[in-house]
Amino acid sequence: MTVYFIGAGPGAADLITLRGARTLAACGVCLYAGSLVPTELLAECGPDTRLVDTADLDLDRIVTEIAAAHEAGQDVARLHSGDPSVFSAMAEQMRRLDALGIPYEVVPGVPAFAAAAAALKRELTVPTVGQTVILTRIAQQATPMPEGEDLATLGRSGALLVLHLAARYVDRVVAELVPHYGADCPAAVVAMASRPDELVLRGTLDDIAAQTKAAGITKTAVILVGRTLAASEFRDSHLYDPARDRHSC
Repeated sequence: MTVYFIGAGPGAADLITLRGARTLAACGVCLYAGSLVPTELLAECGPDTRLVDTADLDLDRIVTEIAAAHEAGQDVARLHSGDPSVFSAMAEQMRRLDALGIPYEVVPGVPAFAAAAAALKRELTVPTVGQTVILTRIAQQATPMPEGEDLATLGRSGALLVLHLAARYVDRVVAELVPHYGADCPAAVVAMASRPDELVLRGTLDDIAAQTKAAGITKTAVILVGRTLAASEFRDSHLYDPARDRHSC
């Protein structure tokens, strides 16, 4: 018996990977967060799969469900929204499974920031403008951020920032980033990326907070801030340069 941590993707049912869908269909038990994972994805499960909504379960109860399936010899699909490598709380579950001697594997998924970039129709890394993307969040009511990972420190890099779990605190985000990026820096908010109710807001640090509050966006969204979001004057990449020595690659 194996636990499969499966990235469900950002929301659209057809953005789960082929491996994710096949694994989901083969598991006898599926644990999913009903508040985050679209119910359309559950159609990939087998007709006899036992479905467990973890939205109201704490970590102990989730691990109890997994351990019971293990005892029964059933594979478990642990379905996480986006990609489980980022802000999924997978690490603490793995720690418990290690202690219990329960094997697990990870099936990656399309992350929310990639779906947001697709919605914006932007490449997040642009030659001579920006080649670094920072995925982060802010400390509010959740777990405190480690020292040196506050927005003021990260903002000094000038890199493209993608903030998860921060839409409710957009005023604070803007206040902390304006000193480093300037009020005219391009910014965007993408809510429900890839879903039928997707909402895309484009602007600058000067107006993105007002747009976000006017739209009523408080969750299931990412905030993006950086010059690459509106870059148009940049040199072509070396990748397709006709003078490039392709035999050296």
